[in-house]
Amino acid sequence: MENKKQRSATRWTTTEMTRMALVTGLYVAVTFALSVISFGAIQIRLSEMFNYLSLYNKRYILAVTLGVALANLASPLGLIDVAVGSISTFLVLSVNAAVTKRVKNMKWKMVITALIFSFSMFTVAGQLTILYQAPFFFNWGIIALGELASMTIGGVLVYWIGKKIDLTK
Repeated sequence: MENKKQRSATRWTTTEMTRMALVTGLYVAVTFALSVISFGAIQIRLSEMFNYLSLYNKRYILAVTLGVALANLASPLGLIDVAVGSISTFLVLSVNAAVTKRVKNMKWKMVITALIFSFSMFTVAGQLTILYQAPFFFNWGIIALGELASMTIGGVLVYWIGKKIDLTK
């Protein structure tokens, strides 16, 4: 039994990889479809709702991170947004998993996740400050509010979907 657990912890099945690819593709598709509001100093990236999937299954940390990297290829900030955005997403999803690990109530997990991700938008504000000399704290506040709006709308959708479909698989 232990050997089977070790193998499943290190290898993904075809079904699991397909689910991960689907999440990655959905992140990219939603970001591109709404690209007019997905990039820039004022952004509401609704694809951020996929961050919540990591609360159901940790494998989605990698899927969402890859989705961010691919979506950010279209970013006006260029390759720096691919690197900073994907590394930041991976780190924040990992920290969020640790912070919410012992929280049993999914609604509270989602509230915590929304707040953590909103706070983490200092990375985007930092990029805008470095590349465009934009005011850091103003941009951080605006981008954090946009993230909070995205996560709130997305949280409602994912919570509702999670009631209808087993997202832990």
